[in-house]
Amino acid sequence: MKQSARKAAQAATTAAIARQQRRRFLTRAAAGIAGSAVAAPAIAQAQASVQWRLASSFPKSLDTVFYPADLIARRVSEITDGKFQIRVFAAGEVVPALQVLDAVQNGTVECGHTAPYYYVGKDPAFAFGTNVPFGLNARQQNAWWYEGGGRDVMAELYKDYGVVEFNAGNTGAQMGGWYRKEIRSIADLKGLKMRIAGIAGQVLAKVGVVPQQIAGGEIYQALERGTIDAAEWVGPYDDEKLGFSKVARYYYYPAWWEGGPQLSLMINAKKFAELPKSYQSAIAAAAAESNVHMLARYDVRNTDALRKIVAAGALLRPFPRAVMEACEKAAFELYDELAQKSKHWARIYPVWKKFRDDQYLWFRVAEFGFDNFAYSRPAPKPAPAKK
Repeated sequence: MKQSARKAAQAATTAAIARQQRRRFLTRAAAGIAGSAVAAPAIAQAQASVQWRLASSFPKSLDTVFYPADLIARRVSEITDGKFQIRVFAAGEVVPALQVLDAVQNGTVECGHTAPYYYVGKDPAFAFGTNVPFGLNARQQNAWWYEGGGRDVMAELYKDYGVVEFNAGNTGAQMGGWYRKEIRSIADLKGLKMRIAGIAGQVLAKVGVVPQQIAGGEIYQALERGTIDAAEWVGPYDDEKLGFSKVARYYYYPAWWEGGPQLSLMINAKKFAELPKSYQSAIAAAAAESNVHMLARYDVRNTDALRKIVAAGALLRPFPRAVMEACEKAAFELYDELAQKSKHWARIYPVWKKFRDDQYLWFRVAEFGFDNFAYSRPAPKPAPAKK
């Protein structure tokens, strides 16, 4: 009996030890799981808090062209759970509208939303970052940038100015602007003082126009006072807001110089390199979203705005074909000249030109075939207004 009791006691002791070991194992395992659960939020909470300033080249009153900057700031904040905040400033609040690149380059602001072709005075190759006369439409511009090597060939130019660039908006094909007098021939352009930006101004100068570069918020006053004889901005939605039809009668189309002008988010390269990779990705995603939304907004808003402008008495006119042909000839003469003046132009232009020519071959088939038929049909009557 005594031996049996000893065996029973030993078995009980062994079982107790085993139960204790299992409890220790489960306790440690539970602690490990809990530790992992706490670690993930802790890592997220450890992500840096960043505050940037963004300078726009556009006034808040032009809500569609100003919109991408606001969208980028909002989306970056949401993606980073509020850790990365970008404060947006309209044109003139921090720096003048046409000095955004300078402000980003010298670190006055960390980033800016602008049109690269505003800076062709620094290097004409900046035009490729927005649009080149008789160049690409909005879809082709996106194709060149995302898939056709455009961003890669432009990166070297931006690097020289200490910035990183993301495309962040497109207006689609623009209108050709407002004129005090009718344009019947190329002779009617001679001596005309016109607000027009970038390379387009240099093209028009070759056919006799006197180009003026004026920020969007200042165009109306210049046209009203007679400082200029004509002005172009974007299209019906913005032009109606700016009131151009009150001071000029003739509304021409198309803007052969802006078939699909791209806007850009420019970021100080050093500041961008300091960001965590996840924050860099947040910026890239937000910029791409703004690029899509801005074009969609213009396509919707321009429709009703054009109806209102015409109903108010504006005279809608197409540019005579002879005028466009003369300007096209002047444009490609200029492009050959610019290759002698800018190493970046000489490097980028052949790449861009080949891409353009290839795209034209494709768009002549399905795209043009569809558009030519669809838009040659009688215009549908507008739906009656709801009572």
